Amino acid sequence: MVWPIRESLCITGSRIICSALRSNAPYPKFMNWIKTDGCHATTLPSFKEKQQEDHGYENMAEINGYMNLFGLMKQRFLNFKNQKYIKELEHFQSLAKAQYPKFMVIACADSRVCPSNVLGFQPGEVFMIRNIANLVPIMKNGASECNAALEFAVSTLQVENILVIGHSSCAGIEALMNMQDDTEPRSFIHNWVANGKVAKLKTKAATSHLSFDQQCKFCEKESINQSLLNLLSYPGIEDRVRKELVSIHGGYYDFSNCSFEKWTLDFKEREKNSYVVKEKELWC
Repeated sequence: MVWPIRESLCITGSRIICSALRSNAPYPKFMNWIKTDGCHATTLPSFKEKQQEDHGYENMAEINGYMNLFGLMKQRFLNFKNQKYIKELEHFQSLAKAQYPKFMVIACADSRVCPSNVLGFQPGEVFMIRNIANLVPIMKNGASECNAALEFAVSTLQVENILVIGHSSCAGIEALMNMQDDTEPRSFIHNWVANGKVAKLKTKAATSHLSFDQQCKFCEKESINQSLLNLLSYPGIEDRVRKELVSIHGGYYDFSNCSFEKWTLDFKEREKNSYVVKEKELWC
């Protein structure tokens, strides 16, 4: 969705900064280089220019203070508006009227895993869900944010590809692997990751001789494939996959060595509660 650009938002941003100046609060170093003048891009230096000036703050993790964080966010937004939105105005105006993504992505909520950044998705190209451990639960009665998004993507947007992306060092999968099988979930997180119980059982059966860390890595990929099978429990998805209107894919991002594995579920060769993959690739 493309939000309308409103001058009042820009003015509000300026007022926030001005109020900080009037309050005798310490003037953050970061604000020295954010020259506010409405929404005019000419008052904003580029990141490259700022880095040449004093190696600037290129990442939110390096910044302290509420004003600095939102100052950086504002600068990034205005850079986006002037360097991309305005230069591709016709494209963004068409997106304001409708969206026609060919991909639906289900990814982890982990802050280090940003599909648009890692895979270069542009606005309008992908409809996305992000949750703990990128899990797709088996279809159940009752609405949830996951099955509502799946229904909208497949029935309304008619996406052609569903891609489930897992990643290395996933805390959600670690929580799943640490759960005791004979105890009730103790928190929202445990309640949620319990949706990966089948993948955990398959992992334990196949990797009992491996270390816990190796078992977690195995489960990170096994849970992706289980999610691909769970997608087929949704009648609308299975029907479209059967008719070859939708393809289901798995992906695994390893941020320790910046590699990405991609594969496709072979629907014609699958067996009940099992799977066969094809078109497996490693990008590194």
